[in-house]
Amino acid sequence: MNFDFTERQAKLAQMNDVAATVIVPGANMVYFTGLHFHLSERPTLAIFGADGQMSVIIPELEVPKIKARDDLEVRVIAWSDVEGFQGAFERAVRELGLKGETIGVDGQTMRVFEYHAFEQAGIGKISNVGKQLLDIRAIKTSTEVEAMRKAIQMSERALERLVAWVEPGMTEMAIGTELSRLMVLEGSVGEAFSPLIQTGPNSALPHGFMTERKLQEGEFLLIDFGGKFEGYPADITRTFCLGTPTAEMQKIYDAVLAANRAAIAIAAPGVSCGDVDKAARDEIVAAGYGEYFIHRTGHGLGLEGHELPQIAGGVSDTLQPGMVFTVEPGIYVPGLGGVRIEDDVAVTETGVDVLTRYPRQLMR
Repeated sequence: MNFDFTERQAKLAQMNDVAATVIVPGANMVYFTGLHFHLSERPTLAIFGADGQMSVIIPELEVPKIKARDDLEVRVIAWSDVEGFQGAFERAVRELGLKGETIGVDGQTMRVFEYHAFEQAGIGKISNVGKQLLDIRAIKTSTEVEAMRKAIQMSERALERLVAWVEPGMTEMAIGTELSRLMVLEGSVGEAFSPLIQTGPNSALPHGFMTERKLQEGEFLLIDFGGKFEGYPADITRTFCLGTPTAEMQKIYDAVLAANRAAIAIAAPGVSCGDVDKAARDEIVAAGYGEYFIHRTGHGLGLEGHELPQIAGGVSDTLQPGMVFTVEPGIYVPGLGGVRIEDDVAVTETGVDVLTRYPRQLMR
């Protein structure tokens, strides 16, 4: 898939009150340049001026990666291990006319030593524009949505094969290992995150981890996972019961399913994130399990598994076409287990497109 980095970079030139925007390796650099660099002790930074010009402060050994990208017009400011990086920061500030000016940075990813290097080079002020960068990334193009749709499709095929294979007596670790293998076979390049395979009482931990516990017949099996396509992830959770669930287990499952459906039904452009969360939460409260729904209803999805929007109580931000987010209500009862049903949805001009297609009913 081809992503238009020129169009993305043009949005950086529209940043208010900053003479340039500086980005370090990570999701933002991938999004705005397509460049993949390791965040290391050797600073590598992309600088976008208000005129749209892209410059990079970069170790000499990394320059070939830039040269290989003839689609990018880049001013290269290289430094060697012998001379150190401070001179490159000073050169960048001088040559780009940034002395005494304000630059915008992502405050969650820039390291303190990089901050100080700019200070020593003569920058006037450093402003945190991390939220603005996330706002830009929150609105996906159709190409980005299709990348996530493909990641979801291959992930769901892997899950279908896994469920046909899994049996009581298998450990969480064994099930997770097989799921990872199947995702590769289905075409996934990497994983959005390490799969969460939680059985029985372990499923009552929303962010648990895989253990050597063996799956027992008639208990919950919670699977939270996702593959990747072109760097974009899937994030899917389904809860199963290999055997016959108790009446309470079925009641819990039905309440979570109702919450999932209610949140998806209300989601549309202009609806607040808090209202989507409330729609899900009201269903679980009505079923008598409100105290066991202990996290937000969802989160944005993109190059990073957790982005904007945040689908949580009290969030007044409204949904906009192009946003992609998860709907993942859950009930977690200590000692019994937990249920979470998670779908990925894209906001359209009139509602939402549910990208996930895997069945939601309790499968046995």
